[in-house]
Amino acid sequence: MTVQTDFRGGGIPLAPDTAPLDNAVWSALTGPHAHLAERVGAAARYPDDVYAYAALADAADPAAWADLRTLVGPGTTVKIKPVEQAPPGWEVVGGGRGVQFVDTALRAEPAPEAVRLGPADVPEMLDLVARTEPGPFRARTVEMGSYLGIRHRGRLIAMAGERLRLPGWTEISAVCTDPEHRGRGLATRLVRAVAAGIRERGETPFLHAAPDNATAIRLYESIGFTERLRGRTLLVRSPGTPTDARLL
Repeated sequence: MTVQTDFRGGGIPLAPDTAPLDNAVWSALTGPHAHLAERVGAAARYPDDVYAYAALADAADPAAWADLRTLVGPGTTVKIKPVEQAPPGWEVVGGGRGVQFVDTALRAEPAPEAVRLGPADVPEMLDLVARTEPGPFRARTVEMGSYLGIRHRGRLIAMAGERLRLPGWTEISAVCTDPEHRGRGLATRLVRAVAAGIRERGETPFLHAAPDNATAIRLYESIGFTERLRGRTLLVRSPGTPTDARLL
């Protein structure tokens, strides 16, 4: 894995250190999102209805994996990133890879037609996510940050918002547009608008994409994001069986 550290956000020197991006979920759960964290020692996770991911302080530390088992219980599946392999006793049942991009030349600006979305809009947001599959979005994901949407005749047709938030950085996520309204630049306008809010806090935007999502990658690179690293996500099952919980 090659990590670059000399990026310039939006054409100006970056204030934040890039190191937190190497373990972004952990950096968020032990930083700005600590209020959402479920944690045992060197392992932490978001509630499943917020963001179904866990993280370790150091994936090479057996003690961190022991803390994760205590946190999730025996015989439990959990998504964790970034991690290349699981230790003995943990069963790998799935996984994939992701590409991390950081803002290097993005033009951030408000979108006058965008509206702020909140808990009351979650049913519509979940419906749009189900139709477009932009990535993980749950009933309480909206609590992770600010979300903006664009409506057409009252119907939500596009949205984007903030997911992981770590010292100096905020992730843009849930970028999606109804198939009937694609090709109008709605996603780009929303990404720029969400980025404007992030910049106002003195933070730098970043985001993730699946390596096989060529359309999204082309979009992000065309508007000023640069690939920083590629990492692996694992879906693992903790040692033991659920009936062992009574023994813990």
